Amino acid sequence: MRLLLTSGGVTNPSIRDALVELLSKPIAESNALCIPSAQYGHPMCTPATAWDFIAGKDPSSAMTNLGWKSVGVLELTALPSIDKERWVPWVREADVLLVDGGDATYLCHWMRESGLADLLPSLPESVGWG
Repeated sequence: MRLLLTSGGVTNPSIRDALVELLSKPIAESNALCIPSAQYGHPMCTPATAWDFIAGKDPSSAMTNLGWKSVGVLELTALPSIDKERWVPWVREADVLLVDGGDATYLCHWMRESGLADLLPSLPESVGWG
């Protein structure tokens, strides 16, 4: 997995250009999964802030509203209750994983608990962006 780490999403053209370069294709031809899970572990985040990320309501940290071919939500806390045969293809078909900020320790726990952390090394062409 190739990573693009930012503080606040696409805040200038050079970050957008770096994202497109990592994708190796236009955003309009790319499928994204957004992961709001880290928000739930942070004391200043709420269900409303998670929704703002998912819906792309905060233009200063835009990730989901960049004109993706498709955007889905991958909630890591739900994955342990879903058969891997169901959700692993969703991750494999995504060109990019959009991970919002929040509590990094909480995110790390749920990446491991859900099985996503074990899957990431097998996704060399995917882009992780947070």
